[in-house]
Amino acid sequence: MSRKWLEKEGLRWVDENIVTPDQYHRILGLYEDKKHAVGVLPILGSILVGLGILSFVAANWQDIPQIMRLSLIMIVMVACYATGEIFRRKDHEKLGIALTALGFISFGAGIVLIGQMFHLIAYDITSFIVWGTAGIGLTYLYRSRFIYLLSLIVFTAAQLYNTLEFHQFSYTGFAIMAAGLGYYAWQRKNTLLTWCFSLSYVLHALIFILNKEWKFLWFFIPVMVLYTLGDWYKDRVTGYALQSVPLAAAYIFGVVAAIAWDHHSTDLDDIWANPWFYLISLLVLFILSVAGKWKNKRLSSALEWILVVPFIYLPSGIAVLYLLALFFFSFYVLWRGYIEEWRFKINFGTVLFICSSMVAYGKLTWNFMDKSLFFIIGGILLLVLSWFLNRRNKRFLEEMKGGKPS
Repeated sequence: MSRKWLEKEGLRWVDENIVTPDQYHRILGLYEDKKHAVGVLPILGSILVGLGILSFVAANWQDIPQIMRLSLIMIVMVACYATGEIFRRKDHEKLGIALTALGFISFGAGIVLIGQMFHLIAYDITSFIVWGTAGIGLTYLYRSRFIYLLSLIVFTAAQLYNTLEFHQFSYTGFAIMAAGLGYYAWQRKNTLLTWCFSLSYVLHALIFILNKEWKFLWFFIPVMVLYTLGDWYKDRVTGYALQSVPLAAAYIFGVVAAIAWDHHSTDLDDIWANPWFYLISLLVLFILSVAGKWKNKRLSSALEWILVVPFIYLPSGIAVLYLLALFFFSFYVLWRGYIEEWRFKINFGTVLFICSSMVAYGKLTWNFMDKSLFFIIGGILLLVLSWFLNRRNKRFLEEMKGGKPS
C-alpha cells in the first residue's frame, strides 16, 4: 500500500466521518514513509562504482605487475565486504548491501581477471557457477533482493554464454540455481523475486531446447512444470507470479501460430514433437495442475490451459483455433479480474484483448488491404478499443470502491 494513496484517501474518510482525525493520524503512523528513491541511490552507486573499477582495471591491466594485480583484486573485494558489514551494523542497510554487492561483483571480476592473467583456458562455466553460488550464499546470509537478482543474472548469463561459446548446457548450474534461488523465492513469498526466477527458468528451458536441437514443442513441458508448481502454491499472488511467465510464453507462441500458419507446411517439421510422448506428458501435467487448483479452490483457472492446447497437430484451421484461444484467454483474464476485484488482472486482460484484436485485424486484412490504410485503420481501432476498455475498467473500479461512476 502506498503511503501517498493512504494520505489522500484518509482525508476523504475523515470528510465522510468514517474515521476521526486522530484515527487518521494513528493509521498513518503504522506505515513508515520509506524513501524509496534514497534507498535506490546506494544500489545505483554500487553499480556505477563497479563498472568504473572494471573499466579502469581493464584499461591499465597490462601495465600493473602480477603481484599488484592479485593484491588489488583481494583488497577491493575484502574492503567492499568489510565496509558493507560495518555500515549494516550502523543501521545503514541499503548502503551496506550495496557495498556487499560490490564485493560480490569484485569477486566475479577477480575470477575472470585471474584467469586471463595466468592464461587459464576454460572449457565450461565452472568459474561462473562458483561466482553464482557465492551470490546464493550472500543472498541467504543478508536476505537481500538486490544480491538475489545479481545472482540470478549471473546464472542466466553464464548459461547463455555456455551455449554460445561451448555449445553445452550446464545441468549443474541449472540445478544449483533452481535449488538455491528457487527455494529462496518460494520461502520468502516475494512476488518480484518469484517473477524474476520464473523468467530465468523459462529462459533456461528455451536455451536447453535450442542447445539440444529438440523439436520446439518440448519447450512447453518444462515450462508447464513450473506453471503446475504454481498451482500448489497456497498464496495466490505469489503463485500467479510463478505462472505469469509460462502463460506469457504460451501466449506469444499462440500469436506466432495465429499469424504464421494456416495449414501444415515444412515449417512445422522443426516444431512438432512426437505426438504420443508429448501429449501424454502434457496430459500428466494437466492432471497434476487441476489437482493443485482443486486443492486450493481455484479450479476455474484450469481454463488457462487453453493456451497450450496443441492445435498444431490438427490437419487444418491451426491459425483460426490459436486466434480463438487468444481471445478466450483474454476474456478469461478480464472475467477473473472483475470477479476477484484485482486491478492488475483487469488491466492485464485489457492489454491481452487489445493485442488479440490487433492480431486478428492483421491476420484478416494484411493480404488485401492497402498498407497505408491498414496502419491508419489499425491505429484508430487500437485507440478506440483502448479508450472503451479503460473507460469500462475505470467505472468498474470506482463502483468497487463505492464511488459514483462517471
